[in-house]
Amino acid sequence: MEIIKDIKGMQQRAKALFREGKTIGFVPTMGALHEGHLSLVSRSVKENDITVVSIFVNPTQFGPSEDLDRYPRDIEGDMKKLQAAGVDILFLPDVNDVYPEGYRTYVTVEELSTKLCGEFRPGHFRGVATVVTKLFNIVRPDRAYFGQKDYQQSVIIRRMTEDLNFDIQIVVCPTVREDDGLAMSSRNLYLSSEERKAATVIYKTLSEAKKRLARGESFRKIKEFMQESILSVPYVKQLQYASVYHPETLDDITDEDVNIYKGKKVLLAVAVVMDSARLIDNMLVDL
Repeated sequence: MEIIKDIKGMQQRAKALFREGKTIGFVPTMGALHEGHLSLVSRSVKENDITVVSIFVNPTQFGPSEDLDRYPRDIEGDMKKLQAAGVDILFLPDVNDVYPEGYRTYVTVEELSTKLCGEFRPGHFRGVATVVTKLFNIVRPDRAYFGQKDYQQSVIIRRMTEDLNFDIQIVVCPTVREDDGLAMSSRNLYLSSEERKAATVIYKTLSEAKKRLARGESFRKIKEFMQESILSVPYVKQLQYASVYHPETLDDITDEDVNIYKGKKVLLAVAVVMDSARLIDNMLVDL
């Protein structure tokens, strides 16, 4: 596995691969890799000649009171996992190269960035869109891989890719879960054993809400059930959102809209703040 740390070196390598006619698959990460990340890597290895993975803890997507300084980091362990997974290039840029002194340019996807998580993490998706744009311009991938767990992020990146005319296919892969259903996340490492048990309510609530949708229960009642179910569990400090949403606009769906969505997909999405971590999860459901 080749390791590249400087931006110009990565750009030159990407240009050389393009001249050789090689396809590049790209998996951008912040490290602390788990099976969810590795599932994206596996998909990329199967579908491309070359797979590039970046590890970069992006400061512009963290708020002033968020966990930038304590975000999990395990570069040695990550490198071993990526090498075993068949990654060709690991890109490890330095924060001072990505955001040099005097940096002033940011990318914002309007409307989508202020809904759901954006309401509670102002500026987060501006940071995400900016760093992904920069990484796309550096790595020049043919395909880029993201997980469905971060559903809103994938919607925003796909919109950004289309709006800015990137010639890149955005591939969204299924959420990888623990045996008890909890969506894999680097932030799960923050959870105490008691919080970890309590967090299983998220998947259980989503699964039951999916069943209730299949039975034709009203969106209002499903939203009420989701909120009551999650708030009934100890260690839940705050329920930021839990409802039924349009999978593209991310708007909350009301019962007046139900006939419009028959035969289409809707999004069940949840964001929960535990004592030690903020957790998100979702399901796409066919009506």
